[in-house]
Amino acid sequence: MLDQKLIPLQPYSLKKNISMSDQANFIEKEDVVVKFCGDSGDGMQLAGTLFSDAAALQGLDLATFPDYPAEIRAPHNTVAGVSGFQVHVGRKKIDTSGDFVDILVAMNPASLKSNLKWTRPGATIIVDADAFDEAACKKAGYETSPLEDDSLNGYNLVKAPVTMLTRNALQPLGIDNKNADRTRNVFTLGIIYHIFSWSLDSTVSYFKTKFKKKPEMIEANKLVLETGYSYADTVETLASSYHISKAKMPAGRYRNITGNVATAWGFLAAAERSGRPLFLGSYPITPATEILIELAKYKSLGAKVFQAEDEIAGICSAIGASYTGSLALTTTSGPGLSLKSEAIGLAVMTELPLVIVNVQRGGPSTGLPTKSEQSDLMQALFGRNGEAPVVVIAASTPADCFHFAYEAAKIALEHMTPVILLTDGSIGNGSQLFRIPKVADLPSIKPPLAEPNDKNYKPYLRDPETFVRQWAIPGTEGLRHRIGGLEKENVSGNVSTDPANHQLMTNLREAKIQKVADFISEQTIFGGKKGDLLVVSWGGTGGTTQAAVEEMQKQGKKVSLAHFNHIMPLPRNTHEVLAGFKKVVVCELNSGQFVNYLRMKEPDFKYSQFNKVMGLPFTVTELVAKFNELL
Repeated sequence: MLDQKLIPLQPYSLKKNISMSDQANFIEKEDVVVKFCGDSGDGMQLAGTLFSDAAALQGLDLATFPDYPAEIRAPHNTVAGVSGFQVHVGRKKIDTSGDFVDILVAMNPASLKSNLKWTRPGATIIVDADAFDEAACKKAGYETSPLEDDSLNGYNLVKAPVTMLTRNALQPLGIDNKNADRTRNVFTLGIIYHIFSWSLDSTVSYFKTKFKKKPEMIEANKLVLETGYSYADTVETLASSYHISKAKMPAGRYRNITGNVATAWGFLAAAERSGRPLFLGSYPITPATEILIELAKYKSLGAKVFQAEDEIAGICSAIGASYTGSLALTTTSGPGLSLKSEAIGLAVMTELPLVIVNVQRGGPSTGLPTKSEQSDLMQALFGRNGEAPVVVIAASTPADCFHFAYEAAKIALEHMTPVILLTDGSIGNGSQLFRIPKVADLPSIKPPLAEPNDKNYKPYLRDPETFVRQWAIPGTEGLRHRIGGLEKENVSGNVSTDPANHQLMTNLREAKIQKVADFISEQTIFGGKKGDLLVVSWGGTGGTTQAAVEEMQKQGKKVSLAHFNHIMPLPRNTHEVLAGFKKVVVCELNSGQFVNYLRMKEPDFKYSQFNKVMGLPFTVTELVAKFNELL
């Protein structure tokens, strides 16, 4: 490695369009995993996001995993306070954020300590050497500096004086050290762009937009980005550059999108397609807040957003909006879903369309608010007083959050029922390439609106095929009925305490939900319809379980995957799917909620299970090991 003190402090002239012939050592790669990590506040999420956007513009497929600390203000340079952003880019279809990291950017000892176990042997590790002083190392749990004790000999270690070079680069602009240090993330981003030989233009354009009223900030960030790029040009351990060809994807307009933003867009599309105004009544809660923030941007599209004082007010406002004819939404996470449970029962009783989005997180109570688990399935299925069945569906990836949000709205509006849409922190905050559809190409949505002055109208008169009642919007001429949470008499809608009527209405509400199975797609199988092992998963684990099954299939094993998105009701061919395999293993990020549900609904089968409750996604490696153990 070169003497770091001799490195020029001003950027070299950059190569904007670099060909493979310009490089001494180009390494062709199919995919690469990069992770930025440092203290919360070091800008790792921004660095990861900008790298993801640049990758998308290069025509690569990608998946990301933002990993926030559970403590909002954890002590500086502690393992508990490490924030990370992992990006998996490639020319093939990318289903996961990657098990192990090929390039790790660690801004301090704590971030190195917490992420080294996920770093591939021989990987490139780029550290801010200026942050590895004795006090910081001890605070992170090191007896000696890992940069000096040979513990990293198995890696390509780049000890970059990031802090010093960043400060020196900004001295001519008169920027003090405190503010200069806020751009250290941009310096490391410049290093990464050099490794991939990517242009800086997309990130510079971001700075110009972000700081259009602060030209000095544009200049500062651009200068630091170029300085990081130039520094990498001087380091012998970074002499090799990665080259990844463009991914082969269907023609269309793409963008990098998070699951939460995709969810919001799905509802906007559903509102336009159904002709119903969109209303969101919600209390901001991690990690669902971004949906509220995103929808608040679209007043021009008719979206109405109400930020409530608490969870109950949020859902009750949505029920009121539903009663008046809106596509009504409320968003939350697990603790908030608990608080909304009584109001969900009211929506069941009144048979009004309502979508409840639950972006699941880890643990009971406050728990792990920034970590991802599938911890709320039982609550979604049964977490209400009385017999209060609702439709439950779960999204699999950041991009398909759009389509399942759209489907949740379609089911709610056409079947006059609350629908719970389950996502989780991993796919809600994670991002993926998203092919933007045309709204006109999406399935039609036709709410069962009652016609004015319909002499045959009765509030609880049902369609004999679907058991769905008509939706009488207040103000519709000639139509009115009582609303409220007391039991209704069948057909008339009058308040009733008759035991036989209560039994009938309970049965009808359940039958209506089960009838939805006739209007959703049948369960698909990835792989053969018969074999030795069927892997079952649901919701946000789909990318990882599919990648693991693909690996098993490459080994010649008769392993297939049934990944469920429709939970209540289950797809009508579920029994047939399960029956084709000698063994069934259910993989989920909880202690066994879906497997117990399957044991109740499909008791003819023996289920193995693989569960993980660590606030982290599955890795492909651990899944493959489990599957081989079962065969």
